[in-house]
Amino acid sequence: MLRLIALRLVVLASLFGPSAAVAADRPLNQLSAEEVADGWIRLFDGETFFGWKPNSDVNWKISEGVIHGDTGEPGLLCTKTEFADYELRCDFRLEAKGNSGVFLRTLFQPKEVTKDCYELNMCDSHPAFPTGSLVGIVKPQKAVVGEGKWFNYRVVVVGKQIDVWLDGEQILSYTDNRPEARFRGLIGLQKNAGKAEYRNIFLKPLGANPLFNGKDLSGWHVVPGSKSKFTVEEGAIHVFDGRGFLESDATFADFLLQFDARTNGKHLNSGVFFRAMAGTEKDPSNGYEAQIHNAWKDNDRTKPVDFGTGAIYRRIAARRVASNDFEWTTMTVAATGPHIAVWVNGEHVTDWTDTRKPSENPREGLRTKAGHLSLQGHDPTTDLLFRSLRAAELPAVK
Repeated sequence: MLRLIALRLVVLASLFGPSAAVAADRPLNQLSAEEVADGWIRLFDGETFFGWKPNSDVNWKISEGVIHGDTGEPGLLCTKTEFADYELRCDFRLEAKGNSGVFLRTLFQPKEVTKDCYELNMCDSHPAFPTGSLVGIVKPQKAVVGEGKWFNYRVVVVGKQIDVWLDGEQILSYTDNRPEARFRGLIGLQKNAGKAEYRNIFLKPLGANPLFNGKDLSGWHVVPGSKSKFTVEEGAIHVFDGRGFLESDATFADFLLQFDARTNGKHLNSGVFFRAMAGTEKDPSNGYEAQIHNAWKDNDRTKPVDFGTGAIYRRIAARRVASNDFEWTTMTVAATGPHIAVWVNGEHVTDWTDTRKPSENPREGLRTKAGHLSLQGHDPTTDLLFRSLRAAELPAVK
């Protein structure tokens, strides 16, 4: 039996490329527990366009876990979330003699390919910038092919540096020292000429700085009037009793935050506040709250209790509770301008744009200026652990 399985994987690899063999070896569009713990998130859930937005009339559809489009004016399907430094993995299949690409750090409607984005091309027959090129900028280090069957792009973008692998082989290493270099933006899937298909779209944020040293509460302070107790135990911040708040000394405006949290009780209530005003005894927590509450109704995880883990409390519920009490949960919070997105255990559960009028206080309106992070002790039953807290401030928009 094992020999037959191995033979099947080899045949699939020869017919469709290495990414097809990987897909056969594990569920499509899924991350492993190890990848989730390492900070990877899913940009595509395999079933819906949650977190994506098209910029043209391409007939984007989803079939058997694959995004595909083949008619309409050339355009992009873009993430609603901006990213700066990251590692991206994406499988693609382009119709023979077609032309499309994966857009990096792009504007929603890029006009100039050398200024508004980086287009990682998919087009073997392009006369100037074939498959593996950054269109208008640089060609791959050697000739490659990327049409007619499944291929995999792996891309690492950090500051000015962009490195690209095709099916595991590095094909491009480029440092963008031009004045036009871009440092943040959306990710876009293009349909230009011919049918384009995409699957297994995963991203790992890079460049975050640790907010907790695992030894003491340096970089944090207890908000006056707090009843909660905050201690460091075995490399984690232990929050118990309450009500109270532990606030970061640092402030963040447009940022990406990742952390692990564990509830040591059933259906406990807590959260991480962000872009918060400095806490006082009278007003300890005026910020947006990424909720932690692992409870749901009617044995249905799509019916969260009290907004659910990953929700923006009192603003939008999580579309699904993807975490459990008594287990470590990895959360990712991305805030860019009025847009906020949250992933829980790699699953995109919240995507929200704050359309309220601007206000200094996020409880009352839109706040995009920098604010504190704050760990919540909700009530006397509170008993949570936080670890691996890290955040990256996004570069300013050019």
